[in-house]
Amino acid sequence: MNQPIKWVLNRMPASDDRHLEVMSTGNVAKAQAFHRSFPQYAVTPLARLDGMADRLGLGSLCVKDESYRFGLNAFKVLGGSFAMGRYIAQELGRDVSEMTYGYLTSDKLREEFGQATFFTATDGNHGRGVAWAANKLGQKAVVHMPKGSAKSRFDNIAREGAQVTIEEVNYDDCVRMAAAEAAQTEHGVVVQDTAWEGYEEIPAWIMQGYGTMAGEAAEQLRQQEIGRPTHVFVQAGVGSLAGAVVGYFANRFPTDPPKFIVMEAQIADCLYQGAAAGDGKPRIVGGDLQTIMAGLACGEPNTISWDILRNHVTAFLSCPDWVSAKGMRMLAAPVKGDPAVCSGESGAVGMGVISAIMENDTYKDLREALELGRDSRVLMFSTEGDTDPDKYREIVWNGKYES
Repeated sequence: MNQPIKWVLNRMPASDDRHLEVMSTGNVAKAQAFHRSFPQYAVTPLARLDGMADRLGLGSLCVKDESYRFGLNAFKVLGGSFAMGRYIAQELGRDVSEMTYGYLTSDKLREEFGQATFFTATDGNHGRGVAWAANKLGQKAVVHMPKGSAKSRFDNIAREGAQVTIEEVNYDDCVRMAAAEAAQTEHGVVVQDTAWEGYEEIPAWIMQGYGTMAGEAAEQLRQQEIGRPTHVFVQAGVGSLAGAVVGYFANRFPTDPPKFIVMEAQIADCLYQGAAAGDGKPRIVGGDLQTIMAGLACGEPNTISWDILRNHVTAFLSCPDWVSAKGMRMLAAPVKGDPAVCSGESGAVGMGVISAIMENDTYKDLREALELGRDSRVLMFSTEGDTDPDKYREIVWNGKYES
């Protein structure tokens, strides 16, 4: 018998919500303008799964497919690239609106700014995005990966010219390693999507970069005449993506926000643990954090995101690996007539969760609490494609981690 999904409704006391402003529509518009200046930029697809929605008893189900982002197979580059642009702008005393791709790749920028070394820790996608952006913009990157990281993800980062290592420690320890090295390096900068006391500016910029994806999705829903989603399912590692998505939609629909459901890997469910405690204080989960959802294997929450999430999320879910594996298979082989979505281990958990809630009466109380049904317009984010192709085929073709 597989482990069940654990869930808790949000009963935490509200804070002053001062971090919600990070994800204002104005801040996200600046990030979108920055990304649009890149020649590699294109809006990623919003897959409309009408057949799946009908089968599950939903009004609509849309999946933002980030496997097409900048040719990098994942959304993470949006955050790292925008943080670099904001950092360079700040160093030059300029506004980020002046940091176009053309200027950032020019000889003039090299004369005025020189070269920085951007340090980061990653399971793969964030590091690849930082390495790619540094390579394109003529900067340097150093990337540390936790033990158990996939060789394919390591190779993708190395191909971008970054200095990359796999360490014998977990993700959170890799973050500390990157921060220590940056502090000892001339023009060394940590570009990390988790925030801690004294390190909040760059993570806020990264979250704003992720806002480009949320802004695109909102506009695509409007164009498809679906309009405001009633439910937004978003996965979380440190919570930066979740905080970005929740913060953006809470700002965009301030008087009538969607219900937000945040999902984590069960082995690294620090946000769920915080919500279950109910006192509004974040919790930390330690250990090796081994899960197929490598991009979610983070045990220490981003403090900015946590503040947004505690104020706006409806429910927090803690998900075993089978949930993501099932989601991957469902998206790869959808209902006839629906588009297929190539979604990796950290991208597909939302599909597995939505299916379980709608089809399994074990989660009837959650389904009712979320008011999910034929009137629901559901949005989820597939944040990566097959970033570990061997693992992807093992699960989708060979049925590993069967539910």
